[in-house]
Amino acid sequence: MSGSKDKLTHRDVLDAGIHDWRQVLGTIKTRFRTGDFATGLRLVERIGALAEAADHHPDLTLTYPEVLVTLSSHDVGGITSRDIALARQISAEAAELGIEADPGGLTQLEIGLDTDVGDRHAPFYAALLGGEVENGETVDPSGQVPTLWWQESGAGGPELPATEVEQRWHFDVWVPLDEGEPRVRAALAAGGTLVSDAAAPSYWVLADPEGNRSCVCTVAGRD
Repeated sequence: MSGSKDKLTHRDVLDAGIHDWRQVLGTIKTRFRTGDFATGLRLVERIGALAEAADHHPDLTLTYPEVLVTLSSHDVGGITSRDIALARQISAEAAELGIEADPGGLTQLEIGLDTDVGDRHAPFYAALLGGEVENGETVDPSGQVPTLWWQESGAGGPELPATEVEQRWHFDVWVPLDEGEPRVRAALAAGGTLVSDAAAPSYWVLADPEGNRSCVCTVAGRD
């Protein structure tokens, strides 16, 4: 595997064999089904000790029935061998506590706005949502609200059919690669329609019952 400062490709992450974890955008994530708050707290304490020892710190969300863990290397803007190593250690600690990992259903939401003046929108939405501007996008380091990004008007691609629905905002729903098709099938079964799968499995364009479009996105083809 590459050095600790080298950004890994999606294939590198798959070949690492960290079966408890899934790549979503530039992170690896998992969910531990703890079943109660006290068990989750014990796991978080162990993760904290590992993180301090490695000087590499994940994002954690502790709720009553589960613990969500997200790992990435912010200094390179992606996943490195440091994340893989810590993921393995965290999985081992969870197994020792008898806690099962369940990476199914992991999701990360981003919201896109069709506009030719994204540089003007970014500061406004950063102030409105309590975030900051990073690489031209509005991001919230605390993770309370989704990242907002800007797409040039009409940049959806010529392969997409025209719609009578006036829409400038759309959801980008990021899921692990193995969950892309199941998520699309679930949305179609729930009343959605497939607008385009020309770019699948990188992304599918779906529409709700009134024609508003969203995308189901994976990391396929993005390295």
